Amino acid sequence: MSKVTGLGYLGATVTDPESWHQLLCTLYGLERRGDSPDGMHQYRLDEQHHRLTLYEGAEDKLAHVGWEVDTREDLRMMAAHLSENGIEVEAGEPALCEERAVMEMIICNAPDGVRTEIFFGPKQDAMPFTPAHGMDGYNTGDLGLGHIVLASDDPDTTVKWYREMLGFSLSDYIFWDDIEATFLHCNPRHHSLAFTNPIGPLKGGDLNHLMLESKSMDDVGRGYDIALANNVPLAMTLGRHTNDLTTSFYVYTPSGWWIEYGYGGALIDDATWEPKFYNAPKLWGHEMQPPPE
Repeated sequence: MSKVTGLGYLGATVTDPESWHQLLCTLYGLERRGDSPDGMHQYRLDEQHHRLTLYEGAEDKLAHVGWEVDTREDLRMMAAHLSENGIEVEAGEPALCEERAVMEMIICNAPDGVRTEIFFGPKQDAMPFTPAHGMDGYNTGDLGLGHIVLASDDPDTTVKWYREMLGFSLSDYIFWDDIEATFLHCNPRHHSLAFTNPIGPLKGGDLNHLMLESKSMDDVGRGYDIALANNVPLAMTLGRHTNDLTTSFYVYTPSGWWIEYGYGGALIDDATWEPKFYNAPKLWGHEMQPPPE
């Protein structure tokens, strides 16, 4: 069976693209492409054409998630596997592949209605990534964009789907307070995907947060200083996680969901890894902060 090998890209509809731009540029140094199509804003954070697309719209909502496979043959095997299991698969039209900057792609709906795009051949830009401020950059490459955490109305069924349909493996669990989180990996990054039960206003298919991993702790520390100096609303203070050992902080985005900015995440060797169960998400720090009014 073919399997996905990394989180490739993310798309979301947003109501305040200018505030988003200020956040992504000022805090994370992301580069907005000047050749983005009308009505959308494509952002770079490494050598790929873009990793994040924001669509101007009337609501704030996750639009699509892109997962990478290694070869065209893997993509065809994935399409066949999904179809054999009763999942409707659509081939990406050339215009859509051009917009996503990939060679070929297929589309299906994952549990909770999440539009899932599986692709191979991401376009590498001939021009180097030019961050908006000095930084060491992001830990992407074979590890993919980072990770996302989604809410699910039926986490057990959803986890089973991603493991059986897309080839994810179990990393571990954290259950604390009224939150139950399951973490999945598809490459050595501790997790590229995680699911929780619905929390607060989040319902199945909603994005809890996107995580970007820096190549240096200094970038994260300077980012924390930038967030404080620019009154960027913190969702969680600086802290360190129990399961993946990432040192990070979280901010509220203009759309309400969070971005985690971290360093030093654990890597998994499937030959020796044993999933564990944790009763707390933090070793220290990560104090919750109220959302902005």
